[in-house]
Amino acid sequence: MTGEGADESTADWAATVERVRDAVRRHSARFEHAIPLIASENLLSPYAKELLVSDFHSRYAEGLPGERYYEGNEQVDEVERICLDLAKRLFRCSFADVRPISGTVANMAVLKALADPGDLVGTCRLADGAHISSAAFGAFGLRGVKPVYYAWDDARMTIDVPRTREILRAVRPKLCLFGLSLFLFPLPVRELAPTLEEVGARGWYDGAHVLGLIAGGEFQDPLHEGCVVLSASTHKTLPGPQHGILLGQTDDAEVTKRLTSGAFPGVTSNHHLHAMAALAVSLAEHLAFGRAYARQVIANARALGQALHERGFDVLAPDLGFTRSHTIAVRVVREGGGEAVAKRLADAGIIANKNLLPGDTSPRHPGGVRLGTPEVTRVGMREKEMAGIAELMDDLLHRGRSPAEVARAAAELKAPFRGVQYCFGAGEAAYRYYDLVGHPPS
Repeated sequence: MTGEGADESTADWAATVERVRDAVRRHSARFEHAIPLIASENLLSPYAKELLVSDFHSRYAEGLPGERYYEGNEQVDEVERICLDLAKRLFRCSFADVRPISGTVANMAVLKALADPGDLVGTCRLADGAHISSAAFGAFGLRGVKPVYYAWDDARMTIDVPRTREILRAVRPKLCLFGLSLFLFPLPVRELAPTLEEVGARGWYDGAHVLGLIAGGEFQDPLHEGCVVLSASTHKTLPGPQHGILLGQTDDAEVTKRLTSGAFPGVTSNHHLHAMAALAVSLAEHLAFGRAYARQVIANARALGQALHERGFDVLAPDLGFTRSHTIAVRVVREGGGEAVAKRLADAGIIANKNLLPGDTSPRHPGGVRLGTPEVTRVGMREKEMAGIAELMDDLLHRGRSPAEVARAAAELKAPFRGVQYCFGAGEAAYRYYDLVGHPPS
């Protein structure tokens, strides 16, 4: 690993580089043998992953296609125009901007475009499943807006429409955000749209978690139910790169102008061209495979919820089939609490996360865990495997089987499912570490 410009300390720094590479290899190997149930994670396709290490990674393209502040962007413009056209087609909308570099940055762009410091903005509480960007310590606080909290229906895990109508009429917020991190069911956008119009509020949907389900026609369609803008990350149920997106369906040219300037120069400069190119591939693949993928993601989540329920776990919303999305929520107080259970699961090769549930008061010590099916579906698992995962969790948390034993069983369950599916180039190794310098590691 030496070359031109090496000095006496080269060997030390080369050893550091190898430590980093080795840690990433070990991480890849861990996930190859694990059951990944993080609701906010997914796998890139081979063609999308290829573009992350392309020369696009090294370039800048501030501005819009054809209106750049840098030269040498002809091919970047070509790819970005393709990406924008694909986004508009996939989401049946009139406006798209693929310059936000994450979901939170996309949220910041909306706040900059459509709200001013001191404005009231409707949202859900964190304990009811809202994302941290709507908190005072997140993007809401950064923009200086004040949250107005919707009423929540714990049993149905959604917004209580009659009580929320009263709240909106009483305080008349400027903007109303619909979106969750614990996203089990569609939100009542259509039901509340007349009230938003009545009080003069614009509807905004954070679809980060359910973007692929929306695109696959299996969830709800917020841009055609009453929201003028949809912000999202692009790497959850939409199995794309870690990036962001803005989508809109409005005849208001001023709103479009504000969203465009909110994205740039508002909250981005360089918009990570390699990720934008990978997103273009992911959008095209979702047009080809997204409907089948979205259906199976939801079928797997409902099957996992049912299987855990049958084994004595307290899965939320049993009377509603547990979920209509990629996520289920499990209250694990009697199993030790969310923090302890998530750690025990990880030690046993089942990767999940602790999560606040309605009624919880401590973000660090919540009573629940959140389980998601985007990644296990992406490698080809179906309902049968969901029952197997529930059995492993039952063995670990109810029957006293050791984490080491469960980890071995989890690796056996995962063994036939290590190739990425629902994409072009399907079957390629999902967790391969690509050694681009020298030969692949043995």
